[in-house]
Amino acid sequence: MAGLPILAVVSAARPFLEPLLPEGIEVRWIDGAGDALQKVTGAEIGWLDLFPGDGMGAMIAAATGMRWLNTWRAGIDALPVELFKARGIALTNGSGVHDVAISEYAIAGMFALAKHLPDVVRAHDRQEWARPIPSVNLAGSHVLVIGYGSIGRRIGAMLAALGATVTGVRRSARDGAIGADEWRPRLGAFDWVVLAAPGTADTRHMIGTAEFAAMKPGARLVNVARGSLVDQPALIEALATGKLAGAFLDTVDPEPLPAADPLWRAPNALITMHLSGRAQTGQWERAAPLFAANLQRWIAGEPLKNRVDFALGY
Repeated sequence: MAGLPILAVVSAARPFLEPLLPEGIEVRWIDGAGDALQKVTGAEIGWLDLFPGDGMGAMIAAATGMRWLNTWRAGIDALPVELFKARGIALTNGSGVHDVAISEYAIAGMFALAKHLPDVVRAHDRQEWARPIPSVNLAGSHVLVIGYGSIGRRIGAMLAALGATVTGVRRSARDGAIGADEWRPRLGAFDWVVLAAPGTADTRHMIGTAEFAAMKPGARLVNVARGSLVDQPALIEALATGKLAGAFLDTVDPEPLPAADPLWRAPNALITMHLSGRAQTGQWERAAPLFAANLQRWIAGEPLKNRVDFALGY
C-alpha cells in the first residue's frame, strides 16, 4: 500500500505480529544473519532483536533509511546507542513486556535466600537429611526497591501482597515513591534492597562500600537490573564479613562472569546468569501488540510509546 513504511522484522515475531499489521504493509521477515543485511536495506522501521549489539550495528549501518528501531529489551546498554543518536533514529524499548517474568524471578530469588534453598539443594545432592536451617519471612520485612518503573512497581506490589512493607525509589519523588537523593540516609531501615534501575552512568556502582556499611546488619541484596549498579569487590567484602546475609544476583559485571572470579565463591551469593528476562512464556505475545500499536502511532504521526530518552539512558 502506497505511503506505508517498509518494515524489517525478525521472523520469530511473525506469528504474533502479522495478524496485527495494517493490510498491504510490506514486511521483510528476517530468518537469520544470512539475509539480514539485504532485508534491512531500504527499511524505515526495524525490530531486530535476537541479534547481538555488533550484528545489530552492522544492520543499522546498512539500513540508511532506518528511522525507528524497536526492541523488546527494557535496558538499552547492550545496543549501539551512539549510532542511533548519530543517525537520528528513534528507539522504543520493551518497557512492560518483561514485568511479569522479572518480578516473579526477583521474588523467587528472595524466597531462595530467605529460606536458604541453595543449602537445602546441596544437602539433597549429598543425600543428607540436613538439620533445620533457620529462615526468615518476607511477610513483615521492610524492602527498598531502587528503580520504581514498571518492573520495580510490580515487584513492590507482589511483596506488599505477601505482607512486606515496600519503599520505592524513582528519579524524582512521586506516587508514594521517594526520590533518588533520599534513599541512602534510610538504608539502615531495610531488610532487603532490590535493584531494578537502568544501567546508566548515573547508576554505575550506586551500591558500594559506603552503602553496604549503611545497611542493616544481616540485610540482603537482590539485583535484577544490571551488574554495573554494584561495586562487586565491595559486595564480596560485605558477604565475606557477614555484613550482608545474602545476595541474589541475576546480573553481574562482566557477563559471562569468568570462572575464576571470586564472586562465584562469595558466601551466600546466588548467581543466576541473567536469566530473569528469559525465564518466561509469552514475551513475543506481549511485545507484538505494543509494537503494532506504536506502528499505528508512527503512521498517524503521533508520539511513540516507550520512546527512549537517550540523555537519560532509558
